[in-house]
Amino acid sequence: MNRAQLGAALRALRQASGKEAKAVARGALMSPSKLSKIENAKLAPSATDVERILIAIGVSPEIKAEYTEAARSAGTETTEWRLLKRVGVHKGQLEVKALEAQMSALRMFQPALVPGLLQTPEYIRAVLQRHDLSDDTVARTISGRLERQAILYDSSKSLRFVITEPVLRWRIVPPPMMAAQLDRIVSVSRLSHVDIRVVPLGIQQHDVANHSFAIRDNRMVTVETVHAEVLVTDPRDVDIYVKKFNGFARVALSGDDMRSLVEGIRDDFLREQETG
Repeated sequence: MNRAQLGAALRALRQASGKEAKAVARGALMSPSKLSKIENAKLAPSATDVERILIAIGVSPEIKAEYTEAARSAGTETTEWRLLKRVGVHKGQLEVKALEAQMSALRMFQPALVPGLLQTPEYIRAVLQRHDLSDDTVARTISGRLERQAILYDSSKSLRFVITEPVLRWRIVPPPMMAAQLDRIVSVSRLSHVDIRVVPLGIQQHDVANHSFAIRDNRMVTVETVHAEVLVTDPRDVDIYVKKFNGFARVALSGDDMRSLVEGIRDDFLREQETG
């Protein structure tokens, strides 16, 4: 099923249900204009978009599974960062929050930065300052990301993070703030449904930490590249990322060993502050 066929099918299902486009768009957590573009084949929907639309329409589980799989098999969707900036970076936080509310399991690999769900406000601000954003957009995006972090305390979710040791040492904020950020990681790691692991520099590696990615429910992967966000939904490609995540998770430090490493790096930052 191509984009035009999928869009036409979604429009036909909505019309058959008797529901107005505005109501379906609202239920699907998207703008009416986005729904219109999907229905008219001007925008390729992700599997998540299709699933939301079908839930809002109220179709049977069988139809939902059929059309969601059709969207998933379409492969990969790329959205350039410049387009996201045009729409509003803070609005992107709302979309991710909606995704995270629906998922039951998250696996995130991050070789460059502390994962967003674990970031302190100061760290978030430093990350955002790399971009040409207005003060209002920065403030709203920080607020949105902090609101997303409420999911850390939802014990019905399984949240797993694998980060590399250089992430803990990358000086994106001054030493006192880095120390606070590392304390935050240690604190969150004690939650029973959160698993945070660190791949240490001192062990032999058998894979390459290419870029960050997030796996949600084994159904979709979000990849962050320099110029764009890539959404992967083909099951064969999702499996590649699952295997990569599991490989790094196996060699990473966890539990008290992980916390000991993080606390040692934190103490280095604190000593630097005292002698500076």
